[in-house]
Amino acid sequence: MENEKKEYLSGSSLERILRAGYFAVTGELGPPQNANPEVVRKKAKVLKGNCDAVNITDNQTAIVRMSSIGAGILAEQEGLEPIIQMTCRDRNRLAIQSDLLGAYALGMRNLLCLTGDHQAFGNHPTSKNVFDIDSLQLVKAVADMRDEKKFMSGDEFKSSEPRFLVGAAAAPFADPLDFRPYRLAKKIEAGANFIQTQLVYDLDAFEIYMKKVRELGLHEKAYILAGVGPLKSPMMAKYMKNNVPGILVPDELIERMTEAGAEWKGKKKKDMTKEEKRARSKAWKAEGIKICIDLVKDMQKIEGIAGVHIMAIEWESAVKEIVEGAGLYPRPVVEA
Repeated sequence: MENEKKEYLSGSSLERILRAGYFAVTGELGPPQNANPEVVRKKAKVLKGNCDAVNITDNQTAIVRMSSIGAGILAEQEGLEPIIQMTCRDRNRLAIQSDLLGAYALGMRNLLCLTGDHQAFGNHPTSKNVFDIDSLQLVKAVADMRDEKKFMSGDEFKSSEPRFLVGAAAAPFADPLDFRPYRLAKKIEAGANFIQTQLVYDLDAFEIYMKKVRELGLHEKAYILAGVGPLKSPMMAKYMKNNVPGILVPDELIERMTEAGAEWKGKKKKDMTKEEKRARSKAWKAEGIKICIDLVKDMQKIEGIAGVHIMAIEWESAVKEIVEGAGLYPRPVVEA
C-alpha cells in the first residue's frame, strides 16, 4: 500500500493480517439497548476465532445502545479485537477527540469513521443532532492525530498520540453512481487505511465499480473489504431490493430464496403449524448462508478486494458457517 510506512500504523491484529496479504474477515457486534455486559460477552464468544476484528456499532440506526467504546472493551476482554465505530451525529469535535483519546488509552486500535444515521429514524427523533464535522473530515482528523501528532485545532500532542488503523465506509451503489469511486478516493486521500463497503449482492454491478476503483489505483492505497450478509427470507431480500437505497438484490437471488421454501409454497402463514414455520425459516436461512458463501468465494477472485465484512447482526452464529464454507477458517495469526 502506498500510504503505509515500514512500521505498523496501529499494530492491531487486523492491520498485521492485511499487511501480510491474507484475505481478511471482519464482522459486526451490535451492543445491547441495556447495560448488561453479558450480552456483549456472549456475542463476542460466538464471533471469536471466526473474524479478525469486529465492528462495534455506535448507536446503530440512531437507537440508544451501550457505547461502542464500552462494548469494545468487553469484546476485547473476551479475546475479540474491536473496530470502534465513531459517528459524527452525536458528538462535536471536542467530544470526538476526547473519546478517541480515551478509547486508545483503553486499548482500542481500530476505528471506523461514519456520519451516522439521522436521528429521525431512531427512538429519539426529536433529539438534536450535531454533525459538527462529517465522516470525511473525521477520517482526516484521526489520521492527522496519528501522523501529524496534532489536534484539529492545530495544537500539537505533548505526549502519546492515538495511533488507530483508520477505516471508512463506501456505498458502491448509492446515487449518483458515477461519483461513488471518486467519493471513495476522497476518503482514502483524507487518510483512510481500510474501507468497508455497504452490502453487495449484485456481483456484476460490483465488478463495474471495482474496475473504476482499480483504474484510479485506490486498491493500492487502502484495503477494501466487500460487505456481505446472509439473507433470512425472500421477504427480507425483496424489502432490501425495493426499500433500501444503495443496495441491489438481483432477482435470481430472490428466486433462490423463494425456491428454498417451495415445499410450503401457497400456504399462508396463519394456516401453518409452528413446526412448519420453523422448518421453512430454517430452509430459508440455510439458503441465505449458501448465497453468502458463494458471494464470499466470488469476492476472493476480484482484484483489489482484500477481504470481506460480514454483516450478520443478531445472527452471529451464521458467521462461522459462512467463514468455514468459504474456506477461510481457521483465521491466520500474524505475530507483532
